[in-house]
Amino acid sequence: MNSIKGILTWKRTLIVSVAVLFLLNIFSFYGLYTNKFYFFKIDNYIFPLLSIIHLVFLYVLWFKISENELSDPPMRTLEYVLYLISLVYLYKLVETIIILFSYSDFENHLIPSTFLPLGFVILLLYTVLLFVTFLAVVYRKEIVGTYLFDDMNQHVDHWK
Repeated sequence: MNSIKGILTWKRTLIVSVAVLFLLNIFSFYGLYTNKFYFFKIDNYIFPLLSIIHLVFLYVLWFKISENELSDPPMRTLEYVLYLISLVYLYKLVETIIILFSYSDFENHLIPSTFLPLGFVILLLYTVLLFVTFLAVVYRKEIVGTYLFDDMNQHVDHWK
C-alpha cells in the first residue's frame, strides 16, 4: 500500500478522481451495443448527479488538507453518502462486466467493433474510480483525522 501511496499522493488521487469522473460522466450516456449516445434517457443522468456529490467530497477533502483543518460533522455525512454512492459505482462495474460477458450471446447480431475496446475502457475506469475513492478515504483518515467529535469540546479553553 505504501508503494501505491508513493505513486498516488493525495493530490494525484484527487486529480485522477476528477478525470475518471469526467470520463465516466461522458460514458454514462454511451450505449455499448449501439455505439450511440443517448441524452434523452433519464437513467443516464443518475451517474452525473451522483458524481456531483463525489466532487463535493473531493473539494472538501482538498480544502481540509490544504488549510490543515480537522474533520467536521458535515464532512462525515458527506463521506457516508459517498459510501452509498460507491455501491452504485460497484453496481455499474458489475453491470459493465455482465454486458461484456454477453458478447457471445449476440454473435449473430451486428455488434459494433468498438464494443469490446470501449467496454474494457469503461470497466477499467470504474475499477480505478472505486480504487481512488477508497484511497481518498484512506487519505482523509490519515491526514485530516478521524471523526471523534465527543472528545472535541473537552480540549477547548472556555476562559480565553
